[in-house]
Amino acid sequence: MDVKSRNYLLMNRQALEKDIKTSYIMDRMISDEVLTLQEEEKVKQQNTQKERAAMLINIILTKDNNSYRSFYNALLHEGYRDLAALLQDGIPAISSGNGKSSMDGMTSYVKTILCEGGVPQRPVVFVTRPKLVDAIKQKLCCLGSDPGWVTVYGMAGCGKTVLTAEALRDHQLLEDYFPGGVHWVSIGKQDKAGLLIKLQNLCSRLENDSTLSQRPPLNIEEAKDRLRLLMLRKYPRSLLILDDIWDSWVLKAFDNQCQVLITSRDRSVTDAVAGNKYEVHVESGLAHEKGLEILSLFVNMKISELPEQANCLVRECKGSPLVISLIGALLRDFPSRWEYYLKQLQNKQFKRIRKSSSYDYEALDEAMSISVEQLNDNYKDYYKDLSILPKDVKVPTKVLCILWDMETEEVEDILQEFVNKSLLFCDRNGKSFHYYLHDLQLDFLTEKNRNQLQELHKNIVNQYKKYYKLNTPVPSQEDCMYWYNFLAYHMAGANMQKELHDLMFSLDWIKAKTELVGPAHLIHEYVEYSSILDQKNGTVRENFQEFLSLNGHLLGRQPFPDIIQLGLCQPETSEVYQQAKLHAQRETGAFYLEWINKKSLKNLYRLVVRPHRDAVYHACFSKDRQRIASCGADKTLQVFKAESGERLVEISAHDDEILCCAFSADGEFVATCSADKKVKIWNSRTGQCRCVYEEHSEQVNCCQFSNRSGQYLLATCSNDTFIKLWDLNKKYCRNTMMGHVNSVNHCRFSPNDEYVASCSTDGTVKLWEARSANELKSIEIKDFFKNADDQPDDVEVLVKCCSWSGNGDMILVVAKNKLLLFDVKTCDLLTQVIVSHHSTIQYCDFCPGDELVAVALSHCSVELWNIKSLSKVAYCRGHMSWVHCVAFSPDGSLFLTSSDDQTIRIWETKKVCQSSDAVLKSELDVVFHNGEVMILAIYNQKHLQLINGNADSVNMQTAAQESTISCCCLSEDLKFAAFGQESGTIKVLRLLDGKVLKSREAYRTSVQRCRFTSDCQTLISSAHDSVIQVWNWQLSECVFLRGHKEAIKDFRLLENSKLLSWSFDGTVKVWNITTGSTEKDFACHGGAVLSCAVSPDGSKFSSTSADKTAKIWSFESSSVLHELKGHEACVRCCTFSPNNKLLATGDDKGEIRIWDILTGALLHFCSPVTVDEGEPTHGGWVTDLSFSPDSKMLVSSGGYLKWWNVTTGESLQTFYTNGTNLKSIHVSPNFKVYVTVDNLGILYVLQKL
Repeated sequence: MDVKSRNYLLMNRQALEKDIKTSYIMDRMISDEVLTLQEEEKVKQQNTQKERAAMLINIILTKDNNSYRSFYNALLHEGYRDLAALLQDGIPAISSGNGKSSMDGMTSYVKTILCEGGVPQRPVVFVTRPKLVDAIKQKLCCLGSDPGWVTVYGMAGCGKTVLTAEALRDHQLLEDYFPGGVHWVSIGKQDKAGLLIKLQNLCSRLENDSTLSQRPPLNIEEAKDRLRLLMLRKYPRSLLILDDIWDSWVLKAFDNQCQVLITSRDRSVTDAVAGNKYEVHVESGLAHEKGLEILSLFVNMKISELPEQANCLVRECKGSPLVISLIGALLRDFPSRWEYYLKQLQNKQFKRIRKSSSYDYEALDEAMSISVEQLNDNYKDYYKDLSILPKDVKVPTKVLCILWDMETEEVEDILQEFVNKSLLFCDRNGKSFHYYLHDLQLDFLTEKNRNQLQELHKNIVNQYKKYYKLNTPVPSQEDCMYWYNFLAYHMAGANMQKELHDLMFSLDWIKAKTELVGPAHLIHEYVEYSSILDQKNGTVRENFQEFLSLNGHLLGRQPFPDIIQLGLCQPETSEVYQQAKLHAQRETGAFYLEWINKKSLKNLYRLVVRPHRDAVYHACFSKDRQRIASCGADKTLQVFKAESGERLVEISAHDDEILCCAFSADGEFVATCSADKKVKIWNSRTGQCRCVYEEHSEQVNCCQFSNRSGQYLLATCSNDTFIKLWDLNKKYCRNTMMGHVNSVNHCRFSPNDEYVASCSTDGTVKLWEARSANELKSIEIKDFFKNADDQPDDVEVLVKCCSWSGNGDMILVVAKNKLLLFDVKTCDLLTQVIVSHHSTIQYCDFCPGDELVAVALSHCSVELWNIKSLSKVAYCRGHMSWVHCVAFSPDGSLFLTSSDDQTIRIWETKKVCQSSDAVLKSELDVVFHNGEVMILAIYNQKHLQLINGNADSVNMQTAAQESTISCCCLSEDLKFAAFGQESGTIKVLRLLDGKVLKSREAYRTSVQRCRFTSDCQTLISSAHDSVIQVWNWQLSECVFLRGHKEAIKDFRLLENSKLLSWSFDGTVKVWNITTGSTEKDFACHGGAVLSCAVSPDGSKFSSTSADKTAKIWSFESSSVLHELKGHEACVRCCTFSPNNKLLATGDDKGEIRIWDILTGALLHFCSPVTVDEGEPTHGGWVTDLSFSPDSKMLVSSGGYLKWWNVTTGESLQTFYTNGTNLKSIHVSPNFKVYVTVDNLGILYVLQKL
């Protein structure tokens, strides 16, 4: 064992002997194979705990460095962090050699791991700095197997990246500490869109051998969750390296409880994240001897043989490895120019390019300028072309082949010249070469060629157009991702307005790009280049931006939706719609649908304001509803009028992003809390700062005032795991609530201010007594997330938000995609709702009436849910990016939403609910008559509407009925309508004037079905009982069909006064409706019969059941012809093809099967593809099916509408409705018009183009 390590053990022996219990520590050391069973027995024979500890330390002192490391890690794992800290500085350095090395010091194992992980290769000339490399290794060992951060920091160009890469070239380090591998990501200066691309690429890389091809994550939150799962499940005990981090907010996307090494210029960059933290400082300058060594290697001379100018050159280069390398590369080509290059640097002949440059090297620009000047003229031009490359991007060779119109080999020869002179870097990992400039070099080039940048951008665009002509790159080409990410950047840089307009407003481009990377980057480009795009007309850009924003949750699906069909759903005035229509008309043989009644849909927000220059994280109403306070990423607090958006107060409030703000109960003060760890109180009218609290040690996530006026009590919570209570009349914290073991995300006072609720990343919600700060109750939210085996899910459950009911008896909790409602007294779960399968809930708020809950979702939308009926009441779309916050006004009449799109939208609760809370019920009837589509629908539950689907107009609306309408039907001649009510009453009315002609109190339960006979004189109905009633309403006579033992599921009329009915009792019956007698009785299934269909020739019928089977029956023989097995869920619907050859069946798993009637054989299987997270392509149950007249196509309803090719089983088209859960699809006889209603109550009349 190293002397230093021995000394640390001996120095801290007393403390170790006093505190440690040896049994678990020895278990870990035995599993590490550094302690034998005999030695364990020797320790156990000692009488006291202290003696056992002393014996263990004596044994360790006789062993090697590995036993010290194992003992240190065991202390960490068993919770002795304070004792481990005493030993930390004594951890022995890991030796670089291990006897298994190849010629360059690396084993094949190391080479494979580093190559797969994207770790940069050694530069052409490499000089080791063993002390720093060992320091990095030692800090990596300190992580053990616990999550944490190692920061390698120092000035730009000091060699952080090279040293970090070198530290990883160690077999023992990788094998012992990171057997899951290493994953290198070059980050650089990024905005959110750029970071998302980095995250998408990393997730894609980590999933590369996955059997399931996942779509790219659509936002940073989703990417973070995806990365967490990958690191936890697929790459446990692996190391993530983030090279060149500039901003602390970037790290939050990687704060996933994994092991991370970062390189940065900023030592404090990890302050924003939680976990163990270690630092390695890379000195800004190389030691003088190291500088000479680099020069000697470049010029292939011994240090002692270098000329005297070498010492002066190293001094002038100020120790920068980058600058010394640049000069060394020049000297290798011109070994006689020592004096010349020294004078150039000494005389400052090449002035600094940017005085305000964040890279503080006076010699740097001079060195680079000299390097470029030494190129021959042709090569200078080629190097100048690199001025317009994006920062921190590795460019494939193919891009430069297109730019210079050369063969790959020629381009690689030119670029190798630059690489040899340290003017360019080459990444040789993977199949092809990628090239990149150090950002210092790019700064230099950009400034030097500033006046020519526009022409250079124009040149690369023209070369792209020449190469690709009218085509677009395909994913198999290595340059594909570059053009999709940066072609618009080059066009904007060239100020090519027409080209940029044509590109960004092309549905082909949008389709290709969103398929690869999702819509987020495109939306960012619309904002970024709006000044160019809006020069003629800003409306077009808004059309496209809104189209992408509103359809972003669809554009991430697999299989990718038809963007032309999505475009056809836009308003007819939209440029997107007009382009989509042209596309659809040009494509022969394609299947497209026009939504002919879409005009009736309106935007539901009342006011949209853009008070911030960046994401809006939080907003809230004042108690009088007159004002709104908001805060966000631009570090400002804004207060404005709720009615008009007029700004009242603007404050630059913090040094970092402001995460939350809150009005005091009387509206006098606004509190803010920030990632800068501070809490501030402001006068809400003057903007003056009243006080600053600085007791939290990490970012403060939430702040909330108590609810009583005049009592200025504030609760705050932080990543430091604490909740603090502050009295504004005192300078210091009144109480600290301790109990959470991870970041606390949210806190709220109960309505009576007696309690505080807190939500944490540790998976719990805790209730505290506000007066004493004692913990009263803790609810483990993780227990409510089970996997398929009914075991707790092993992924951490982040509890994001909570909200109290108005009376304080219940508390609503949000985690992942669930709303959970708890009884405060008993902590019992009262109810839970899975809000979405595609997104997570970001925030929630209880409406003061205690029934409505608003939830903000990660896919840019807000939903209102009725927590009593567990039904979605409204779906509010409009935001163009994540919604961070949703909050009701104190009286519940308004609610606001705030988003990453920099806007706050104010919505009228009543208007939103009225417009979309089942405006139409899903029970409707449709008659296709002389080219017209007439729809009878239940409007707002108590009205009946007759709608002309072609004209999108209401022809007739009844007065409100005393009882809710539950079903309705039209007569074929469009003279009469009938409806059943929940009260059990049936009514017949005349359509001409809406007058009720006959009424009958038929049932004691809600009427479920009603249908006219073809002569319109008789109405057949069923309810929640086992009797069917046949009512001749004109003669006031009624026949009762009794025979089923359970409730009737449905019925249909046959010829010759016959009726087919099916029931939950598993039987199907044929009735004579004139006499009321049963003519045939079929015991069809063990479970409920869910649907029946009759063959076109009337000889057969099919039945489907909850027992997962379908059957084909003969009417004549009353026997089963075929039992159709294979469905894995309830078979919900069926239909025969018009040619009498096929039967289609659909189930609750979203699968459709097509069978041969004659043989009972399965011909095709529709919907075999599944979306990630396991949802079938049909988006839920298949509820209805209908064949085309030629039997070649099939339409199905479920989560949305799909059209299928019957011959192949392939999907022809998908129509995504705003809502979901479509109960039925009504199809015109010519298969050109389709009518349905979604669960938001929106009516769709679709016409085939």
